[in-house]
Amino acid sequence: MKALTISAIGSNEGKTVLTTALLHYFKDSVRPFKIGPDFIDPQFHEHIAHTPSINLDRFMMDDEQVKWLFNRYSDKNISICEGVMGFYDGMDKGSSAYDISKLLAIPTILLLNGSSSYITVSAVLKGLVTYKNDNTIQGVILNKLSSQSHFELIKNQIEKDFDNIVVLGWIKKDITSLSDTHLGLDLKEQYKIEKIANEVLEYIDVQAVEQLASSYIAKNVNNYPFEKLSPINKKIAIVHDANFSFLYHDNVEFLKEVFDEVLFVNPSLDETIAEDVDVVYIPGGYVENEINYDRLKNSQHFKNSLIKHAQTKHIYAECAGMLYLSKCVDEKEMSGILDLEFTLHNRFQRMGYYCSSLDQRKGHAFHYTDVLDPKEGDERLLKSPNSEGKVGSWQKNNVYGTYLHIMLRSNPQIITSRFL
Repeated sequence: MKALTISAIGSNEGKTVLTTALLHYFKDSVRPFKIGPDFIDPQFHEHIAHTPSINLDRFMMDDEQVKWLFNRYSDKNISICEGVMGFYDGMDKGSSAYDISKLLAIPTILLLNGSSSYITVSAVLKGLVTYKNDNTIQGVILNKLSSQSHFELIKNQIEKDFDNIVVLGWIKKDITSLSDTHLGLDLKEQYKIEKIANEVLEYIDVQAVEQLASSYIAKNVNNYPFEKLSPINKKIAIVHDANFSFLYHDNVEFLKEVFDEVLFVNPSLDETIAEDVDVVYIPGGYVENEINYDRLKNSQHFKNSLIKHAQTKHIYAECAGMLYLSKCVDEKEMSGILDLEFTLHNRFQRMGYYCSSLDQRKGHAFHYTDVLDPKEGDERLLKSPNSEGKVGSWQKNNVYGTYLHIMLRSNPQIITSRFL
């Protein structure tokens, strides 16, 4: 098996574009991974690779759990992991590209911006390589170059300064770009993928990239490092469409392992929740978005079935799922199941890792909305165990909504405490 990590010195340096090109090239047998809690990039990965992308996160899982997860889903010829921010960013939470690639011993390719520079690029690389001696940096691809001669200048300097790093090629500046959104790449522009892949890989030695990936040595992981739950003889429905798309693939797989039956309900098609469903899981997404809301407000049969379900049965909802349980988000009417009103701000209200004030379960939050009337909630979301935090979860009878996104497999207690 082969494996690679793609990283850079920061965000907006082209990691996703390079990852996109490589996933397209290896699309017949590649498993994508995303380091960190991102939801958008994995959706993009899945569209290209035709197989779900898996998040690897050392804040929400411990070392053995991350190893197990990577081993379980590394079922293709090559695994490609896209890093988060810069190579070392996230070390304070133990979940940087450096941390994950070191833990799993995956060789890393750094994408370095070579525009308006040449010798200095090698100096930047030296800083990255010497910052942590146990890093996994083995290859470099140079980005935003104007010519082959510019590439040769930088390549010669790096080869002069480093014996153990291979320069794999370069990407010319001004290639076709993908539009940005506040959460990542615009999924509406997927028609550009093949053109972008061809442009990105035009001057990259893909055979050398694959050879570097071949240096990865897989390790056997035998023990299941999570708390085991007894099978639950109940039926769960997962609400899933463009409105509620922030769904970790392993959460779905875990629910399939635990529950007797897992169904999917699409509100955009006005599908209803069957009367024999025991619990509904509503993930996050873009419910407050104008286009998505227009779809949702016309799904009256879905809304009525959810309201009826909430009267006697359980609902677990994250972020946008919780917003839909509320009375409204500004002027946008929601289901009214929870007696809450929210408003949308121009700036995010939470971003990053958090833990619950009740059970210390770890997760992340990223949202622009906030509750209008800060009623007493179910729990506070804390930046650290000793911080004060503010309310981020609410419960009414068997209905629970939270801003916290979690990985269910590493928090199995949430199934017995909130799903049942």
